[in-house]
Amino acid sequence: MKPCFIFGTRPEVIKVAPVYLYFKNQGENAIAVATAQHREMMDMMLQVFDMEPDYDLNVMTHNQSLNSIVARVMERLEPVLLKESPDIIFVQGDTTTAFTAALCGFHLSIPVAHIEAGLRSGDLYDPFPEELNRRLIDVASKYLFTPTKRAKENLLKEGIEEKRIFVVGNSVVDALEYVKSKIDMNSYRERLVALDDYILLTLHRRENIGEKMRSVLRGIAQFIDEVDLRVVFPVHKNPRVREIVNQEVGNNPRFILIEPVDYLQFLSLLDGARFVVTDSGGVQEEAPSFGKFVVVARQTTERPELIEAGFGLLSGTSQESIYKALIEASQNRLCISENPFGDGKTSERIYKITRGEGI
Repeated sequence: MKPCFIFGTRPEVIKVAPVYLYFKNQGENAIAVATAQHREMMDMMLQVFDMEPDYDLNVMTHNQSLNSIVARVMERLEPVLLKESPDIIFVQGDTTTAFTAALCGFHLSIPVAHIEAGLRSGDLYDPFPEELNRRLIDVASKYLFTPTKRAKENLLKEGIEEKRIFVVGNSVVDALEYVKSKIDMNSYRERLVALDDYILLTLHRRENIGEKMRSVLRGIAQFIDEVDLRVVFPVHKNPRVREIVNQEVGNNPRFILIEPVDYLQFLSLLDGARFVVTDSGGVQEEAPSFGKFVVVARQTTERPELIEAGFGLLSGTSQESIYKALIEASQNRLCISENPFGDGKTSERIYKITRGEGI
């Protein structure tokens, strides 16, 4: 088998890497293609997993638009696929890279495998453009590897044939097991912050940038002023995000603003946090592996399993709703231990299915 794994962002590398490495360890002639949709953060993740792409499309430009990313990925990926003639293309999640790679593969009649298929928020514009991307990828894919039974049910409701759908768990759990075996979380964390009790915050999602993000930060500021807590906040590189953060909380000593961290550093911060506030999809999946409660600062989530399993709540983005959610999170005591997103054997299952061996 000659599989081709295509990725371009930090979250994609996290979830593609364990699958790619499993295939390589089985002796498969696996090819890694990086689009570098997010150059710096993608490169940081490749170092964590000791991966070196066979091809780097280097598509990122300053102030890039979604359409420009699609155009550059399509133009630069097709010659690679024509040259290598892979038997199957693997894409992950819902990025512009994943969507464009799936479309390119479909145009070339190369089977597409979608890692983390079937996620749905129910709102085509939230998250944007991810919700549309993931739906289109699922339509174009031969193999739909869903992280949960609910994701499979989403696909069945849309009329996708059951024979194309496989519940395999989420490869992020595989990635976390890989990392936990390699580092001392405490030593990593101590190099970043000298705190024993804090909230971990991440904010970057496109649809939150603007007044929603300002309201989230104001709600958090209101809460931590009352309870005497600190917030550790790795601030995204996006200039618009940084402008808002600096204006709203740049002078608030309770906010510990730090530069973006690599994956190992982030997991060490997650491991030490009291709970997490985030608009990220990936963090919603990572937190349960560390037993952390999550306040999801969004209007919708395509990962309702987190809420149903008791690991989080959906707060919305108004100052009042964030404030109330933080009060509830501070009082929360998790009563379950089972991770709703998997057991760390997703990569093995994907390998066996694509090799025709079943689960």
